[in-house]
Amino acid sequence: MEENRTMLFTIGQSEVYLISPDTKKVALEKNFKEISFCSQGIRHVDHFGFICRESSSSGGIHFVCYVFQCTNEALVDEMMMTLEQAFTVAAGQRTSKAPAQLCEGCPVQCLHKLCERIEGMSASKAKLELQKHLTTLTNQEQATVFEEVQKLRPRNEQQENELIVSFLRSFYEEKQKEHVHIGEMKQPRQVAAETVGSESPPRATRFRLDLLKSRAKRSLTESLESFLSRGNKARGLQDRAGSVDLDSSLSSAFSNASKEPAVCEREALPVLESSFRLLGSSDDLSSDSESHLSEESAQLSPQQGFRQRANTLSHFPPERQDPVEPAEASPAVSPRKLLRDLEPKANHPADASGTPMKTRRHSWRQQIFLRVATPQKACDSPSRYEDYSELGGELPPRSPLEPVCEDGPFGPAPEGKRRTPRELRELWQKAILQQILLLRMEKENQKLQASEHDLLNKRLKLDYEEITPCLREVTTVWEKMLSTPGRSKTKFDMEKLHSAVGQGVPRHHRGEIWKFLAEQCHLRHQFPSKQRPRDTPYKELLKQLTSQQHAILIDLGRTFPTHPYFSAQLGAGQLSLYNILKAYSLLDPEVGYCQGLSFVAGILLLHMSEEEAFRMLKFLMFDVGLRKQYRPDMIILQIQMYQLSRLLHDYHRDLHTHLEEQEIGPSLYAAPWFLTVFASQFPLGFVARVFDMIFLQGSEVIFKVALSLLGSHKPLILQHENLETIVDFIKNTLPNLGLVQMEKTISQVFEMDISKQLQAYEVEYHVLQEELIDSSPLSDNQRMDKLEKTNSSLRKQNLDLLDQLQVANGRIQSLEATVKKLLTSESKLKQATLALELEQSALLQTLEELRQRQVTQQSSTKPAGD
Repeated sequence: MEENRTMLFTIGQSEVYLISPDTKKVALEKNFKEISFCSQGIRHVDHFGFICRESSSSGGIHFVCYVFQCTNEALVDEMMMTLEQAFTVAAGQRTSKAPAQLCEGCPVQCLHKLCERIEGMSASKAKLELQKHLTTLTNQEQATVFEEVQKLRPRNEQQENELIVSFLRSFYEEKQKEHVHIGEMKQPRQVAAETVGSESPPRATRFRLDLLKSRAKRSLTESLESFLSRGNKARGLQDRAGSVDLDSSLSSAFSNASKEPAVCEREALPVLESSFRLLGSSDDLSSDSESHLSEESAQLSPQQGFRQRANTLSHFPPERQDPVEPAEASPAVSPRKLLRDLEPKANHPADASGTPMKTRRHSWRQQIFLRVATPQKACDSPSRYEDYSELGGELPPRSPLEPVCEDGPFGPAPEGKRRTPRELRELWQKAILQQILLLRMEKENQKLQASEHDLLNKRLKLDYEEITPCLREVTTVWEKMLSTPGRSKTKFDMEKLHSAVGQGVPRHHRGEIWKFLAEQCHLRHQFPSKQRPRDTPYKELLKQLTSQQHAILIDLGRTFPTHPYFSAQLGAGQLSLYNILKAYSLLDPEVGYCQGLSFVAGILLLHMSEEEAFRMLKFLMFDVGLRKQYRPDMIILQIQMYQLSRLLHDYHRDLHTHLEEQEIGPSLYAAPWFLTVFASQFPLGFVARVFDMIFLQGSEVIFKVALSLLGSHKPLILQHENLETIVDFIKNTLPNLGLVQMEKTISQVFEMDISKQLQAYEVEYHVLQEELIDSSPLSDNQRMDKLEKTNSSLRKQNLDLLDQLQVANGRIQSLEATVKKLLTSESKLKQATLALELEQSALLQTLEELRQRQVTQQSSTKPAGD
């Protein structure tokens, strides 16, 4: 129960998603194929769930039931109906796209089944499956695939598997051209070809086998000679390391093209025949070679050791094998060119009879034969020689190019010097310090990555063109105000703030400046408690469910669809916006969610974090008063439209007359301006400047901007003479004008003062509404209904006016307190002035006395003759 939280359940075309708005990630993703059953709750009708078929870690399949709770029963019914429709449509599409019934004997169908079997397998398992499939091909086909794969030299098993499948595809596509489906009649040409093929003598099979043998010998010789020519004895270790890779690649390639021998052949066929069997020659070996090799294998004694066969698909371990003779005793090897033996010799353990084993030396042909016949694992494998414990301690011969192990057949390696406890303790301390440093470095890297992600996210958010480039001097002024100690309790001069906002706001500090302006507004105006919402933490609101989430989800894709932060469907930007709108709908049930509110929240989210944007949205809605226009009755929005029309009549009479002649009311073009604060149509740089002024001056800025836009473009609007062109110009052309014109509009807004007109027009609207109700020829019931509606709206407006009155009274009280403070300071200054004047008169009197004394002294000191 602790893990339960509110999430978004999304139904797609063929899958369902459970998205967490908190983590911005997909918490659950299920395809329709995995869902076995879906149902609504019986006792708890607001619940629904479905059962999914999932695979466990052990490889089995188990079923898991997921249960979800919705906001109400109606939403569950809608969810179940949507799921049923989605399942039906997906099943119909799958049936329509289902392929027609294919012939089971088609080569391409056989390849398709092979691909289905190996899909999702690891490289090693897929390799074994391909080996099994290759055994169904003929010898010639296996040899062709082997040669083509070897030419490309695959680096690993995955690449080798891909090459084999590609060759099989081209091979089966060619074979499909001559294929005849089951139930169809064969063409005469195909029948004749099959007849000729069946009558071919067995000599052709022997010829193909000999050809394959010669090709295999030639390819082995050329590949090894090219490898040995790369280095010399001075680079022996490097050559040995390289031979391991060659060994593994050759062995894997041979094992892919192999064919599994019959059980009766495993005991009789020696190693040489098995090597040829890798090339696909599993049937028609020459009788001479069979008898000769059988005689050699019969001469083995049980006391002699043998080289055990690798237990692969194409090689089963024979019971015994000839010991390989030293290279000097082989008459078929040329000592001049073909000998390339290892110099080191090893002391092998004695056999069961107590006689020491001879030093094994191999020619290069024997060496490659041993590598091909028995692919060896790495020398550090602990279980490499476990299977030889029953042989009396005798070890098999090693590959001559393989690196020497510590306890290998070439003798034990010299033991290193043992470390003292002090050295071990120091090493242990160093290891611990290194681990601590690694952990610290990892934490620092995570912090750096998080900060880098934040910077990239911030840069992505602020991806818009600024219409007022902020100068460095203005940015310095803002930074000083933002860094003031005790900023939230310090009142700044309004003239200074107006000047700073007028000169511009730095884009990277805009979010912090908006919070600073909101703090200054709270310090100057004491808002009544009735206007304040309940103080519910943002995280607590996110845990609750809202009935407005369907409308919110619909508008997410419509909010700034071209901006990169909001463009991804249910991405980080849209989920953050969903969280803010959902939390506000729970905080303010009267408003809930209204179209246009998402643009206001989106502008805030582009400049600050999610929780800070929610706090600023609360400030704009409750403190600035924007929530009035989002009420369900929309009465305040109607009053705003009347106020805008009256402003046009007073300031731009000719424009107002022209719009009235075309019957164009402000609700046709200005309603989105007020509901989205110009964000739905105008550039983000312009909208950000409008928000700067709203945080400074209040909601009347919207009227100022609308009036300035219409007035500054009045000549262009008057040129159009019909409703469609005028509305199109105001909606589409007006927002796309130049930055200079928009900056001129912003500068005009700072010079306008229309607060008194707005208040007068609001009172005028109510008076006209009452007169209209009284003069309208309606029945008593209709008049009563209108009067009741008007009464209810007037009550709400009266409450709003009471709130405004309380705000005004608070302002008056604060002003009176300020006047008292000024009067007391003035009296103190007057007293100080009187004291200074008395002091000045006393100083002047003292100065006069000093002057008289000086004159008398000078007269007394003069001589009598003077």
